[in-house]
This record gives sequence, structure tokens and C-alpha cells, in this order.
Amino acid sequence: MADRITQLQDYINNQADNFCNAIGVLHRFAVPSPVPGFDRGSATPQQNQTEMQDLAKIYAEQIARTAKDIDVLIESLPSEESTTDLQVASLQKLEHENFEAALKLESVVKEGETLLEHLQKVLHEIAQSQLQSQDVTMDTN
Repeated sequence: MADRITQLQDYINNQADNFCNAIGVLHRFAVPSPVPGFDRGSATPQQNQTEMQDLAKIYAEQIARTAKDIDVLIESLPSEESTTDLQVASLQKLEHENFEAALKLESVVKEGETLLEHLQKVLHEIAQSQLQSQDVTMDTN
């Protein structure tokens, strides 16, 4: 997995591609502007409006999505206000939360082991009772 700066560079390059492709679509479907005193011909090619609208929508969505991804990556970068002391305090807090979670996990595991032992004892007693009842029915036959 790439670091955040590399991801940000990739998204910015992707956004540049999106802009270039969107400009290409605009250029492809652009209607020539009339110039007074110069007539290149009155025939203009038929433009497929639905295709242009579809492509415009696709590129607008891609540009918006990529911009949103860029914003998220920028927000995830450490700020200038982040000092070593703040980072150490944050790490200590995370270590404390991790320690508490480990204690809770140990407690749950012990409780589970106790329940498992109890269940095994009950199953053993059931098996013993079934064996004894089979012995009794065999003796009576």
C-alpha cells in the first residue's frame, strides 16, 4: 500500500486526466462560432446530443468523485499543529485503549473457557446417564 502522499499524487494525476478528457469531449462536440465576414459553410455536422450529455455527466461525476477523494486524503495528512508531544500523547492514549481492550478480551476468553468446561461436564454426565440406562435395559432383557 502506498503512503498518503503517493496516493495524493496518483489522485491528482487522475484528476488531470479527467480534466483533459473532459476538455477533449467539449472540443469534440463544440459547435463552431460564427465569424462575421467569413463563412466556412453553413453545413454543420449533426451532433449527437445524448452522447454528449452522457459523456459530460460521466466526466462530471468522475471529476467530483476524484475531488472528494483528494479532499479526504488531504484531511488525513498530519497538520502543522501536530507536534511530537501531541503525537506521543495520542500514541499513549491508543496504547492505554489497547491495554484495556486486551484485559477485556482476556476476561471474555476466561469466561468462555469456564462455560466450555461446564458444558463438557454436562455432556459427560449425559453420556454417562445414557450408558447406564442402556446397561439397565440390557440387564432386564
